[in-house]
Amino acid sequence: MLRIVLAEDSVLLRDGLTGLLERFGHQVVAEAGTADELTGAVAAHRPDIVVTDVRMPPGFSDEGLRAALALRERQPDLPILVLSQYVQRAYAEELLDSSDGTSVGYLLKERIGHVEEFVDAVRRVAEGATVVDPEVVRQLLRHRRAPLSRLTPREQEVLALMAEGRSNAAVGAALHVSEGTVSKHFGSILTKLDLSLTDATNRRVLAVLAYLRG
Repeated sequence: MLRIVLAEDSVLLRDGLTGLLERFGHQVVAEAGTADELTGAVAAHRPDIVVTDVRMPPGFSDEGLRAALALRERQPDLPILVLSQYVQRAYAEELLDSSDGTSVGYLLKERIGHVEEFVDAVRRVAEGATVVDPEVVRQLLRHRRAPLSRLTPREQEVLALMAEGRSNAAVGAALHVSEGTVSKHFGSILTKLDLSLTDATNRRVLAVLAYLRG
């Protein structure tokens, strides 16, 4: 069971999300309708994860995202899943740049309709994964530039699936190849992107960040 702080200014959507998460065995310990309420709820309840909308009162621009980034500055290991109505590349980059880029997610709100996928994304972010909405990945792929141009089409497919937060085993299943083959592709990706850190998690996050900025 995850203890969740949920921030969403629409009461109807907030109630729906609360019911959905609780149906899967999680506990929404606090609900927030503004960025200030979100900040206070996190301080009061110390949740396992924050799920927040990007746009919140009073300006309905990026108050939710700004609050999430401020929370990550104070608590770098706080898992945060941000929901957005539209693909905003800058928002995804800022979120993934926070702390070490782990335990963060950026999903479009339409993904909520895919109930099991959405709840699984919440779980994976809480466990330390980096999750990016497939539609964000697709749009960014269409505008890729160097250094991603060094990658083969198959390597780009592997990196795109990793950007969705999938494990090597899940990437292999999606591409109908072995986990060992995925590992070899990832090794080649790291070499071509000039990533040589020894920590596998950080290398994976850095590769995804390079992909998103590509």
